[in-house]
Amino acid sequence: MAKSPSTLEDDLFTLRLSRSARDLWPMLEGLYGTHPDYAAFKDRLLAALRKAARDRSPDLRRLDLQRDLEPDWFQRPDMAGYVFYIDRFAGTLKGVLDKLDYLENLGITYVHLMPCLKPRPGDSDGGYSVMDYRAINPDYGTMADFEAVTAALRARGMSVCIDLVLNHTAKEHAWAKKAAKGDETYQDYYLMYDSADLPEQYERTLVEVFPDNAPGNFTHYPDFGKWVWTTFNEHQWDLNWANPQVFLEIVEIMLYLANRGVDVVRLDAVAFMWKRMGTRCQSEPEVHMLLRALRACSRIAAPAMIHLEEAIVAPAEMLPYLGRGRHDGREGNLAYHNSLMVQFWSSLATRDTRLMTHVLASHFPEVLTNATYATYLRCHDDIGWAVTDEDAATMAMSGQAHRNFLSDFYEGTFPGTFARGALFQENPETGDKRISGTLASLAGLEKAVADGDAQGIDWAVQRILMGHALIAAFGGIPLIYMGDEVALLNDDGYRDVPEHAHDSRWIHRPRMDWAAVRERGDHSPAARVYQGLRHILARRKVTDALHAGYATRIIRHDVPGLFALARLAPTGAMVCLFNFTESWMNVPEGLVRGAGASLMYDALSDNTVQLHAGAVVLPPYGRVWLS
Repeated sequence: MAKSPSTLEDDLFTLRLSRSARDLWPMLEGLYGTHPDYAAFKDRLLAALRKAARDRSPDLRRLDLQRDLEPDWFQRPDMAGYVFYIDRFAGTLKGVLDKLDYLENLGITYVHLMPCLKPRPGDSDGGYSVMDYRAINPDYGTMADFEAVTAALRARGMSVCIDLVLNHTAKEHAWAKKAAKGDETYQDYYLMYDSADLPEQYERTLVEVFPDNAPGNFTHYPDFGKWVWTTFNEHQWDLNWANPQVFLEIVEIMLYLANRGVDVVRLDAVAFMWKRMGTRCQSEPEVHMLLRALRACSRIAAPAMIHLEEAIVAPAEMLPYLGRGRHDGREGNLAYHNSLMVQFWSSLATRDTRLMTHVLASHFPEVLTNATYATYLRCHDDIGWAVTDEDAATMAMSGQAHRNFLSDFYEGTFPGTFARGALFQENPETGDKRISGTLASLAGLEKAVADGDAQGIDWAVQRILMGHALIAAFGGIPLIYMGDEVALLNDDGYRDVPEHAHDSRWIHRPRMDWAAVRERGDHSPAARVYQGLRHILARRKVTDALHAGYATRIIRHDVPGLFALARLAPTGAMVCLFNFTESWMNVPEGLVRGAGASLMYDALSDNTVQLHAGAVVLPPYGRVWLS
């Protein structure tokens, strides 16, 4: 007799629970095994997982099965992402529905809706100060509107990513309000202290994230007599992940969002989740245990969903978020390749790719297990110059001097710079100077247009397209930040908005210029960038060698200004070359063939490359994908 659908679903749940058991229970035992409520916690967690699995809609259950059968779905070359604030792109969630043709025509298959869960009123750190994880920002619409968008995107084969902030909630969150009123159960959801003694001890080894407007890591609240851990802002209270009830609450929220149609959860501020006296309280071992357990919960109850772990840290600290050592292949599926982004801008400024080649060849594995990178040229955040003193020293440079140079260059104050940006959170004590700015303005378009410099405009366009060809070929999911496809410039109007004026990151969060999209001329910078990027994504989609499961090998060489890598596909290597200078470049045929390119066919232009005097010749900011 055939089994009923409910029995089949129960069997699937049992099989998935068994599959992920070693990723879940040993992690939780290590984290919470000595907690007096541990046994009851396990029972509640199992019940929550079972309920979430039963609540999946039929189409999401089908997607669960499809992605169980095709676990490399997010590594395939047809994946290309687009990232935007809902209000700045389309006004509301309903407005997003009117823009789906635009996204599909560009070649997008992955849409990141920037923070859209209900934030606190006023300054909300760009939406990352969340007061209700189960509600949508009312300025954007309702949860029903959100589900309509996820369903429409799913029907077009597009995945949906949203942000889930794990380190903290807004102080207006229901948990925080109860804690402020003296409820000890909810006070244990946060990190609260009766005196300044322990906070002062922790502060000795902590760093300040926002020293300008949120110095220190703790806030004293005289009205209820507590010191509260507030890493980022006074209105963002750090959660106490040593409390198993916090883990359970977040799992239920995460699966609630999965059942609303979320494919990718971007887990925000994960490095800060676990606190240990005498450390920076970043990337402690327990963080990786927590993230592995959270991933297991998704694989059990909603296996169509994967995790993007936001950890903008040095390579040795970042790679474990993709699973290394005992967590290999069992933690995050995606993490931002911050070093690739930083080195792109560093090499553009210096016209020298040696540091880029050294960093990417020395610190990153050629292949990852069940994981890949989110590659990008910029994002909603500032750019911090993550160049270590040790790496700089290999190039006979001072790390501090090089970081200062990059800040000056991209702020637009260094002699001869092409860039126009803005400083963000300058720290006089450490010398740290981060940079804000749109891709086009940092790449030189704003200055060139202001100067009436036709050559400068062309070079800026080519820098933008070369960068996108790089992130499309490197390995991972290339992410396009809203407006970069039409070369939007800096928006200085943020200074006139009181809740934005203190934060220069709003300079690179302009509203989408739909008039410019409709009216761009055939030879305008916007049109050239749009058509060039659309072409890059179309060529990526049909180039099997760019599957993220294949190794990426950085090629060491002695050609000044050239960055080279090989994608090691089973059918043969694809050698990708990028000219980071304004000069023509000759790349010796021997270098290309030695790296594995047996045919001089450029998959990017879909043309055969003719050699000249035994060399591949690249124009200024030229790029090829040679098979």
